[in-house]
Amino acid sequence: MTDDQEPLRPEPEALLLEVLREQEGRGNRGRLKIYLGMAPGVGKTYAMLEGARAAKAAGRNVVVGVVETHGRAETAALLQNLEVAPRRSIAHRGHMLQEFDLAAVLARKPDLVLVDELAHTNAPDSLHPKRWQDVAELLFAGINVYSTLNVQHLESLNDVVARITGVRVRETVPDKILEQADEVELVDLTPTELIDRLHQGKVYAPELAGRALEKFFNPGNLAALRELALRRTADRVDDQVVGYMRAHGIEGPWQVNERILVCIGRDSNSGLAVRAARRLADQLQAPWVALHIERPNAALPESDESDPAEAALKAAADLGARVERVSGRDLPAEILRFAKRNNITQIVISRSRSSWLKEILRRSLPHELVRRANGIAVHVLTADAVRQSGRRWRPRLPRGWQPWAFSLGGIATAVAAGKIIPDLDRPGNISTLLMAVVVFSAIMCGRTVATITSVLAFLAYNFFFLDPLLTFHVTHLVDLVTLMLFLIIAIATGTLAGTVREQAQAAQDRIKAMRALYDFASRLGATFRRDDLVHAVAIHANRVADHQAMVMLAEGDELVISHAWPPEDSLEPSGWAAARWAREHAEPAGFGTDTLPTAEWHFRPIRTKDSIVGVVGIRRRGEERAASGEMLRTLDAVLDQAAVAIERIDYAEEAAKVEALDATDRLRGALLSSVSHDLRTPLTAILGSVTTLRQQGDQLSESGRKDLLATIEEEADRLDRFVGDLLNMTRLESGALETKADWIDVADLVDSAIRRVARRPHAGLLSRKAPNDLPLIRADFVLLENVLMNLIDNALKHAEGATRIEIAAGRRDGRVEMSVTDDGRGIAAEDLPHLFDKFYRAGQADPKRADAGSAGAGLGLSICKGLVEAMGGAITVTSPTGIGRGARFAVSFAVPAQPASMSAIEAEARVES
Repeated sequence: MTDDQEPLRPEPEALLLEVLREQEGRGNRGRLKIYLGMAPGVGKTYAMLEGARAAKAAGRNVVVGVVETHGRAETAALLQNLEVAPRRSIAHRGHMLQEFDLAAVLARKPDLVLVDELAHTNAPDSLHPKRWQDVAELLFAGINVYSTLNVQHLESLNDVVARITGVRVRETVPDKILEQADEVELVDLTPTELIDRLHQGKVYAPELAGRALEKFFNPGNLAALRELALRRTADRVDDQVVGYMRAHGIEGPWQVNERILVCIGRDSNSGLAVRAARRLADQLQAPWVALHIERPNAALPESDESDPAEAALKAAADLGARVERVSGRDLPAEILRFAKRNNITQIVISRSRSSWLKEILRRSLPHELVRRANGIAVHVLTADAVRQSGRRWRPRLPRGWQPWAFSLGGIATAVAAGKIIPDLDRPGNISTLLMAVVVFSAIMCGRTVATITSVLAFLAYNFFFLDPLLTFHVTHLVDLVTLMLFLIIAIATGTLAGTVREQAQAAQDRIKAMRALYDFASRLGATFRRDDLVHAVAIHANRVADHQAMVMLAEGDELVISHAWPPEDSLEPSGWAAARWAREHAEPAGFGTDTLPTAEWHFRPIRTKDSIVGVVGIRRRGEERAASGEMLRTLDAVLDQAAVAIERIDYAEEAAKVEALDATDRLRGALLSSVSHDLRTPLTAILGSVTTLRQQGDQLSESGRKDLLATIEEEADRLDRFVGDLLNMTRLESGALETKADWIDVADLVDSAIRRVARRPHAGLLSRKAPNDLPLIRADFVLLENVLMNLIDNALKHAEGATRIEIAAGRRDGRVEMSVTDDGRGIAAEDLPHLFDKFYRAGQADPKRADAGSAGAGLGLSICKGLVEAMGGAITVTSPTGIGRGARFAVSFAVPAQPASMSAIEAEARVES
């Protein structure tokens, strides 16, 4: 049993697609059925309503979401006994539009909903701009949908329909909607029958029918649209057939539709085969594929220019073929295996005329295909290879003088050794020595040099070692036979060794390319900045091309040199022209192409899904006419990965921007909420006190008036501190906060802070513990006093359950530390990491707590941290034993070298002022 006769296994991709579709069917996604027609009036809505009535009769829950009857009585009659969802009224330009109410249907959640006119554009202020997007949301919600669609509304056919009818359809539906539909039912009508319906007023009102017949509904237009609808439906069915065959490992062909395969080889007739396949595909209106099979150990061509296969594949792609590459040793088996998997019905292949001897000695690929193909038509094109190519075959000669010197030197060394070393000139010994020279020539220099070395060894053997010596005359028949056998074996051995060398070199080149791709992919995984990515692209392009590489990125309408490796910051005019052309036309340009072939650089575009983001160039090496095809394919793979990585980085940056905007909105909301509360509270107290003084001042006692004035003073001071907090936060964020480096007596600082909060509620809980012999510290007295006041004020606000609040100062771990400690409720463990965050309030991490989101801006502690760190200190918070055992806030500063005396401090202050 040959390879091509082995049972086909299901393809993993087809199986995966089938499994995913089954999971969607079993899961929550709804099923979509589209009634497809060639034009309005063929009966799509009528057929959809008939299907809906049948579904309802089968017990399904059916709702009419939106159906346009267009005044057709027979269509309206089918709506009877069907539940019709109310439409949504939308005012637009003085008119009330009745639109499909998506929200109402989602809330109703029927089993099946009818949504007519899939390509309809929704009115402004609708949830989605297009009705097909409404349908997608219904499917996502698990609701099955019946819908209708005319073929001219398919996005890919928009230009075709415009050329046929002269009318540009404005409302289109992406082709993927039709491709992803679970069922497509073609509603067909002949052009004559449709025109009769139009005359009868069953499509448009009589006043509109005449204009429609003149423009859109003429027999030619309708026949062309009908063919488009039939072909599109047939293509979809054909894709389903191929997918089923692949998923179930079924051998083809099933001749439900013609499919053409053209085989591309490295012979001069491949272009002829491509053109013949294109003509055949046009005649049959069939899709076609260009296939090239690479043998795993085959020698790689020097460049695309010297490789007829690459030129033929490019021509096939330009003519509209799908290009495929596979790897395999048995060409007939691989071709037939590909044909059966892809339901190919006809194969096109070329062959050159050859002698009868070659026909006998060498297996012919066309003959093998004809012999082994079963149910597949094989077209064999015969042409004279010499006439087709325009030039005779020439061997690929090595460059430089070194290979020839190695060959001649080896032969000369062998001859000299045979003459000098005793007994080495015997026929068996000298033939072995000369054969070794041939093998080494093949290994070092390749098949061509090995073949020429074999001929030189043959001549040297005859001239120097066979009687009569120093002539090419052979006197004995045995010597002639020996000589001819030596020549045959030498050529065969040299050719085989050279082939092995070329195969090994090809394998090394492929391994090198794979390693470069792997290294590049690994580096991309750790790259998160575009600049780093572009640098990596330049380095790996240099590795792939083994020559200088350059990456140019688009900035607006211009290209700029981003990175080059080795570094380069200039480019000649022809290089700039090639780079711009490559970007504008999304095609390669420069040497080795048809555009600016004399340029010193070859540029290839970097394509993302949406645009050309830049180009990558490689410099010409010496007199190189074209870059290696294998190298360019590897470079294209690098660029494809780079494009994906660029899109990933762009999406990440966009997501970061969206997240930043979202965070800004949240902060703005928190700020407005906090400011409105913290401004309103003191303002309310001030306003109430002032109102009382104005209206009842004469009736109040002296102590009452003093209390109200004290309240006004305290609340104004509180308001001032809050505004100061906002200003300090702004300065901290912008880096504009300037701090002084005063000499501060910590005991005085503690006393001053306690005095300023003495009138706060619960101030009686305060106690002081600060020795007077602490060393001085360097900080801004006003700012540090505000920090200490904020910490004390925070403890007083949350003094619930506390019996004391201790303000202490002392030395700790070589630093001067000021602390505010209470024995109240303490701080929850989940709150501790966030206390110094902007707008964070205790209990915010656990909304169920009684004090969650308690009043306050959530700025005080954040400002304390910023001010302390701006002055070179540190601030910490602990709640050592959990809730119920208090909290401790500590501010510490390093101990500087102390001043010699008070006069030194005063002198320093005068200098600073």
